[in-house]
Amino acid sequence: MDSAFLITAFATLFVVIDPPGLVPLFIALTQGMDPGHRRAMARRACLIAAALLLIFGLFGEVILNFIGISMPAFRIAGGILLFLTALDMLFERRTQRREGQQPDPDHDPSVFPLATPLIAGPGAIATMILLMGQAGEAWSAKLAVILLLAAIMLVTFLFFRASPLLERLLGRTGTVVITRLLGMLLAALSVQFVIDGVRQTGLITG
Repeated sequence: MDSAFLITAFATLFVVIDPPGLVPLFIALTQGMDPGHRRAMARRACLIAAALLLIFGLFGEVILNFIGISMPAFRIAGGILLFLTALDMLFERRTQRREGQQPDPDHDPSVFPLATPLIAGPGAIATMILLMGQAGEAWSAKLAVILLLAAIMLVTFLFFRASPLLERLLGRTGTVVITRLLGMLLAALSVQFVIDGVRQTGLITG
């Protein structure tokens, strides 16, 4: 198992899902809830998002093949999508869009908008399909990606559980700084996805 691939896969999933960046919205959506209810919301959102990403990771390529989209083409498109996500993070449009969604007190936020589209959004879905494609036919590699997804979901859940403490420690400035750093990393990773996709088409070599 290539350790570099595992590190890149973990970093990509972490940056795309962005657990620190989800904390402010989670706090807003669960404001006024008692600790037990808030914990249940966090657990349910992470489980639903994990199931969605797992389904797309396992069967997304089959669906793409059925409609005639090659993996190199999807890798390039996914890289472009991730780059746009990185721009949103770098220029705070992502945060503004998230914070602009007002929670409905009569609505369970664990499914929408927490599980999808905020955790299991288009970027995360594209990333899972790309990573499972990179894993190849070896089930050991696919299992490693699934375990990394589980680890990211656990990290996201822990961030949600620690949201009151993180809110006090980081403050608005700290959250913005973390989001910017993750955006820079995601931009570089998305460009690499595009390069890999173009290389697989045979247009460039080396």
